[in-house]
Amino acid sequence: MPAVQSMTAFARREQTFPWGSLAWEVRSVNHRYLEAQLRLPEAARHLEMAARELLRERIGRGKVDCTLRLHAGRTQPGPLAIDEDTVHRLHEACARVAALTGELGAPTALELLRWPGVLAEQHPDEDEIVRDALGLLGATVDELLAMRAREGTALAAQLEQRLARIDAIVTEVRDALPAIIDAHRQRLHERVAELVATIDPQRLEQEIVLLAARSDVAEELDRLQSHVREARHSLHEGGACGRRLDFLMQEFNREANTLASKSVAAQTTRSAVELKVLIEQMREQVQNIE
Repeated sequence: MPAVQSMTAFARREQTFPWGSLAWEVRSVNHRYLEAQLRLPEAARHLEMAARELLRERIGRGKVDCTLRLHAGRTQPGPLAIDEDTVHRLHEACARVAALTGELGAPTALELLRWPGVLAEQHPDEDEIVRDALGLLGATVDELLAMRAREGTALAAQLEQRLARIDAIVTEVRDALPAIIDAHRQRLHERVAELVATIDPQRLEQEIVLLAARSDVAEELDRLQSHVREARHSLHEGGACGRRLDFLMQEFNREANTLASKSVAAQTTRSAVELKVLIEQMREQVQNIE
């Protein structure tokens, strides 16, 4: 089962090859979609499309910045490439000079090797650079995804703590609801008794029933618990669940607002405020989940 992935992570890998060295830095932050930005040296521009394809295959969502540093210069001795044509021409030129001047001395092999152009400059093979750069990028992305998974596990644990508290608040409000309605009914009776000496008790009870119906939050509590179950299911399923959780945060907030508007007791109001604080905290955390 895929783990919850954070979109915030950083990875760096460096490696030395016979032809030179490479270093990749890859960092990612939250974003609605996958947006990859590559900073490549001019000598490696031709690998951009392959690098983008690798990122699309491995990363689902996030703003990903990739920087490649390349140093082409042999780190291990290889065979010397001698320009034989230049050596022959130098030898012939030395022979002509000797014939003209009567000097019989000929340049030594070491002197010929020091002559510009005798040792041909060796350039690293472009296909080899591309192959090594993409291989190192893959290893760097592995490291990035491992960090995203660790961050995602921590985020999931924090979300679960807040979901548990929301579940507890819903239970507390549900358990307290009958007492709240009874207390509100008693206060209404007392206030009406103070205002009017004689009042139709049946009419009063009808008004109390209507008020109780308007302040009944059982449906909102049921939906809050349903959202808690769905959020836990999403976290358990893992993978790219960020958008689904973001939608649930909107639904959580809607129910908390309705609960606050229907409140007829300070206890319910405090519970609604705490719910909104918890939901806002979760919403900020969910923004970083892939």
